[in-house]
Order: sequence, then C-alpha cells, then structure tokens
Amino acid sequence: MPYKLSATLKAHSSDVRAVSSPTNNTIFSASRDSTAISWQKSSSSTSFTAETVIRASSRYVNAVAHIPPTPDAPKGYIVTGGQEAIINVFSLSTPKKDPDFSLLGHTDNVCALDVTPGGTIISGSWDRTAKVWKNFNLAYELKGHEQSVWAVLAVDEDQVLTGSADKTIKLWNQHKLFATFKGHQDAVRGLALIPDLGFASCSNDSEIRVWTFGGDLIYSLSGHTSFVYSLSVLPSGSIVSGGEDRSVRVWKDGECSQVLVHPAISVWAVSSMPNGDIVSGCSDGIVRVFSEAEERWASAEELKAYDDLIASQALPAQQVGDVKKSDLPGLEALNVPGKKSGEVKMVRNGDLVEAHQWDALSSNWQKIGDVVDAVGQGRKQLYQGKEYDYVFDVDIQDGVPPLKLPYNVTENTFSAAQRFLEANDLPMSYIDQVAAFIEKNTAGVNVGSNDEYVDPFTGASRYRSSGNSVPTGSSNSSSFVDPFTGASRYIGGSSAPSAPPVDSSTYMDPFTGASRYSGAPQTTPKPPAAAWNLYKPANVNLMSHKTFEIDGRIKDEISTSSLAMYPEEISSFEDTFAYLTYATDPQNQKVNLSPPNASNVEAIIGILERWPSASLYPVLDLSRLVAVYCPGALNDPALKNRFLQALYVAADWSSSWTPPLVKSREVNLTLVLKTLANMFQEGTSVEGEWVHGILSALTQVPYESLSKTQRTCLATIFFNMSCTQLRSPFDGSQRQQFFELVLRILKAEKGDSETIYRTLFALGNTLHTMKSSGNSLEPSQNQKVVETLPFVSQTFGSETRVRDLIAEVSALL
Repeated sequence: MPYKLSATLKAHSSDVRAVSSPTNNTIFSASRDSTAISWQKSSSSTSFTAETVIRASSRYVNAVAHIPPTPDAPKGYIVTGGQEAIINVFSLSTPKKDPDFSLLGHTDNVCALDVTPGGTIISGSWDRTAKVWKNFNLAYELKGHEQSVWAVLAVDEDQVLTGSADKTIKLWNQHKLFATFKGHQDAVRGLALIPDLGFASCSNDSEIRVWTFGGDLIYSLSGHTSFVYSLSVLPSGSIVSGGEDRSVRVWKDGECSQVLVHPAISVWAVSSMPNGDIVSGCSDGIVRVFSEAEERWASAEELKAYDDLIASQALPAQQVGDVKKSDLPGLEALNVPGKKSGEVKMVRNGDLVEAHQWDALSSNWQKIGDVVDAVGQGRKQLYQGKEYDYVFDVDIQDGVPPLKLPYNVTENTFSAAQRFLEANDLPMSYIDQVAAFIEKNTAGVNVGSNDEYVDPFTGASRYRSSGNSVPTGSSNSSSFVDPFTGASRYIGGSSAPSAPPVDSSTYMDPFTGASRYSGAPQTTPKPPAAAWNLYKPANVNLMSHKTFEIDGRIKDEISTSSLAMYPEEISSFEDTFAYLTYATDPQNQKVNLSPPNASNVEAIIGILERWPSASLYPVLDLSRLVAVYCPGALNDPALKNRFLQALYVAADWSSSWTPPLVKSREVNLTLVLKTLANMFQEGTSVEGEWVHGILSALTQVPYESLSKTQRTCLATIFFNMSCTQLRSPFDGSQRQQFFELVLRILKAEKGDSETIYRTLFALGNTLHTMKSSGNSLEPSQNQKVVETLPFVSQTFGSETRVRDLIAEVSALL
C-alpha cells in the first residue's frame, strides 16, 4: 500500500526543525518558535494532541531527543538544543517552566541530538565539536571536525558517529577517533543506523549513501534535487529521507518507491514510528504523519484537500528547470506513464505551465504545482513595489530569514551588490562575492546543468536547477571520484588510467601514456601503463571488532553455537587482523609480523563455508584485504580455487538472480566482486584454472541484476585483468571469455559512464597487447567490437574521455 496522509499536527508558529517518534502514540517536535511539543495520541483516536508545550529556549530550537523512562521520570525526558548553545532537559512526568537539567559547554548553536538506550546524550554544534553527556554531566568532547557538526548518531553506548559541514563522517569509540568516512561532496546533514549492515548518511550534495562500518560504500541513492536534511530507517529496513525539494522519499531495495510531496519549501526532519508510519517536520510549521495502513489514513475529504493544497503551490522555474512554454506538450502527455517515482513532467494547460510528478505506487501523475516565471511567460518579480528580473533569496545564517537580493539584467552587477549590502548593513568586503553570485545565477539555468551556485555568505547553500546539478565526475573534469571508496580519485596520469584533460588541444594516448593520439593506428605500439585499481581502504580495527562480535552472538545462540570459531581459528584471525592493521596504514610503526599464510586462508575459508550468509560481510571484507595485501598466502593453486569457491558460496552464486536481491546478499556480492578485482595486481600470473573459474562464474551473473556499484566493480575486475595480462598474456580460451564478457557490459550498460570507461580501457589494453605480440582478433570477434563501439558512442559519446577512448580502441582494431 502507498503512504498517505494520516494526521496533521498544528501548533507551532514557525519552522519545525526536528521530530522524534519513539512510540506509535508519541511524537516530539522542536521549532524555531522557541518551543518543543510532546504530542500524544489515545489508543481510540487517530489524531494527536499537544499534551505538553515546553518553552525550551528564548531563541530557535533546532534539535530534540527523548530519554527513555527512568524511576525518577516515568515518562522519560525531552531533550532540546538550539541557538542558545544550551542543552535543556525536561521531565515529561512533571513538566515545569524551567528545565530539570541544563547542560553547558557548547559555545554555538546546538543543531543535533541523539540519545542511547541507556540515557547517554550526544550533541553536535556549530562550534565544530560533538559532546557526550552521561548522567547529565559532560563525559567527553569529540574534537576533530573542521566545521560545524550537523549530525550525531549513537551506534551503541560507546560508539558515536558524527557528520559535519567539512563533508566527512567520523566514528568515535568513547573519546577516541576510530575512522573517518569521506565521499560526500558537501555538508553531511543526517545519519541513520541500518541494522546488521552499517549506516546511512545524507548531505547537501543531494545524495544518500549507505556504508559499512568498515568504510565501504555499499550504494548511493540519487533522486532528491536539493539538500537532503534528514534520514530515518523504517522497521522494514527501507530508508526515509526529507529535504529542500519539498519531498519525503521512501527508498526500498535501493530504489525510490514513493515521493511524498509537501506544501512547504523545506522538509527539515523525518522520523519513523515502530508501526512503520512516517513523521515529517516542515518549514510551514506543521508536523505530518503518513501511513501505509489504510485504517490510519485521513478521511477522503482531508486527503483531497491535501492533494489540492499541493497542486495549488507555485513553483519557481529554477526549481524544475528553465523551460520554454511553447516547447512543452499539452495535458495529453500525462497519458504516457512515468518511468520511476519522482519523475517530473511539465505540461501546458492553457496559458499555465503545470508540474506533475509520477507516483509509481498509484500509477498516475500527481500535480505538484504551477510553474511561474518560466522563460516565455515574461513575468517580472515584485519587490518593495518595484519590478525586477530576479529577486534572489540569500541565506546569510541558519535561523535567520533569507534576505532579498533584487536585480535587473540591465544593471551593473557591482551596483546591485553594493545596494544589497548597504540595505542590509553588511560589510562591503563581500561585494566581489555577491557580484559573482549574481553573475552566475543570471547566466541561465538549464535542466541538467552542472552549474552550482554558492551562497556568497555561507558558502554552502546552493541554488540548484535540478538534481543533475550535483557535480559527479563529469566530462568537464580531469579527475573522478572513485565510486567505491568515495575518497581516492581516479586521476589522469601514470598512477591510474584516465581520460586526458578535456581542455587540452592534444591528447595523451591512454595505452602508451606517452604518444599523442593522431587519429591513426600506431605502427609501433608501445607498452601500455599498467595501473591496477585495487580496493585497499579499510578500518581493520572495526572489521576485527565486528567479526568477533558476530562470533560471540553465534556462540551464544543454542541453534548456531556449533558454527562458532574454534580456538585455533580465533588465533588465526587475530594474527591476520594484526598484520593487516600494520599493512593498511604506512604510518603504523613497523613491527616484526609475518604475513598471513595458507593456514590463515584455511581459517577464512572455514568461516565463509560455515557461517550464515547475513553474518559474513566482515569476513568477506577481510578476504578483500587478504587478496590485495597477502597474495603470497594464495600461491597454492588448489587453495586459491577453494578460496574462490568459498567466495561464490558466500554470495549465493548458485541462487536465483532475480532482483531485488536480499540486502545481505547484495552486500556480500559487492564485497566478493571487490575481492575478485584485488586478485589481479602486480606480479599476478593468469596461468591456471583459477582465472577460467572467475570468468566462468562471471558469465553466470545477469548484468541487469547488478547495482550501479556492482557494475563498476565488475568493470574493475576486467580492467585489472587487462593490466595483469600485459605481463602474463591470456591463453586463447581465456581471451575468448574475456571479450564476450567485456562486450556484454558495453552493450548492456546504459547509465554509468565510469563502468563504460573502465571496460573500454580493459578492451583497449587487451587489443594493444595482442597487437604488440602479433596476434589479432578472430573476424567474428572483431566484427562484434566494430558493431558495439558506435552504440557506446551514441550513449556516452558526450563525455570527452569516453569519446577519445573509443577512438583509441577503434584505431587498434
């Protein structure tokens, strides 16, 4: 069933910045109106009433949390934080005007709160710190972020995650920094735990990322078209997110299953109830509850009124793209179904331009507003009685209403900037930034533009035309973020294969790394530069902790106790983790540790074959590191084959591949593919049956069943294979299998240019090696390549790096 409006909670007079819903009958909300409210629902009613209104601060309240009941407070405590930089704690059993406890220590706005089951409070602040409070006293301070700490999350009683405007996420064990996760391209705004998997994060970059605690990015969720402020996880495991694009989105099995449009500019906060209902807090000062259960839906009249309210909203053209009215289709275009939830279509309805959004669950288009100020409508903006071509909202500080920046295209940008600064008593030192802001924002806003507009004061608030405005390693950049680690970059040069800089008039041959491409085949091929792309980043300490924690749980359950590690296996794993702790961090002091050997691999195989698949992810992560850091342990061909077979078993290779895959299997499969990629590196020989085994196993995988991350992992396997066979060439049958699989990717991939790029590189490396040794493709294979390249060019040829690489491959045929 789709989610529909269940309840509307009205009492706040300003933005609702935070919500919490610990039970099905209780909601807590915090607002910029300086209050926090405890909402209660009786078992016989579907509506909530404001049971307790707390004047929590004299200024904006931006965060709220709940401490579970204690003997001293049978209803628990409500915890608030805000601009006063004070954390106030109120007993819900005997609410009073003054707080029961006030926690002092932060020096700036408290913007994030979380509470552990044991009552420990974690706070995040603009003062760049997070603090941990036990028994209402400061226990320790978490220092390390370079900018505001926007999100905090208790993993357990000792471990805490923090997310920051410095674009990083940090994991702390008590007061010690344990790990730093990098990958987001803007401020991290929200965090949520995903049981038995890891955690999710959301950001001003409009992306949601799902991570393991070992630092691996499992997958990303794209769909929001602006800042994503808040995350929650439903009892089903689905993710809920809310953001600046007026929407709450429900993500199931890695896809957006529903978009709940709100009649407000910002959805500041989302929370999930134990019964699966969703709570949202918005900039219109209203708390809303949405439910999948039909018996909890609002009345038909209320639902219609809500839909009409959404449809009556006026959307600025910049929110949905710069459009020309005369080019838009009429209402008949709504007879064509959308492709996915959240897809927006603009149509003409008489003299109006309407925006409609596809709802996959109800299979129809939902009107989400009238588009105003689209190109061709010739409308001016009114400000203080005068007409302007543009009136920008400029956020100079969170919690302060945006300032209006009016501008006419005939004006000098510096004159407009000076007028704006004088009118708002702002320093003239900002004039260059404001002028640049105006120039960028009036250069034309196009659907799919990669331009991003940075607020000249905060440097963070962006003015976006669409979701595609988030920079993601486009063809206009010479560096590309590795989609797996999210940290290391894939950069042109000798260190890793990449396209030449697009702004250059000449191009380095990607295979020789030296000679320039002249548009004709090389008469004397030079050896390509082999630069393996290996999956090395890891948090070994956390991996070890999780492995032994899972082993403890298995040992404590009567039904699984026989599967627990034997003493000798525990010792073997400890040795392996100890070595990898040193090997993965060059800064660690060198110690006299022997690298893992065959017996250590035997221990890993034993666990891979014995443990339940849902518990295997830290062991598979360990296997990934053993493959790359301890290749000598796999020298024995028979052991290597057994190791690979254990990996296939862990990924349920022989089971049905019909999507959606069970989440634990999806995680395991990603880690197995990374391990296979790491099997090919400097010094690897492709002789033996093990390579045939990998190629045969990959042939069994339906490409359409793989996620975006997994497809890029698959391309990386072939890329690393191609680098390895430069030193140790394929035999005929290996080469046959290799070409069939590579061509399958090139034909099937329709959306991810990074996958295409790595696969083309693998093809080019292999063709170059064959040509250098006097070999050539069979005529049928050559024809297949010739037929495939134009298709790739048609789909991805707009990217310079792909287009040039296609030309290089063609020259080698």
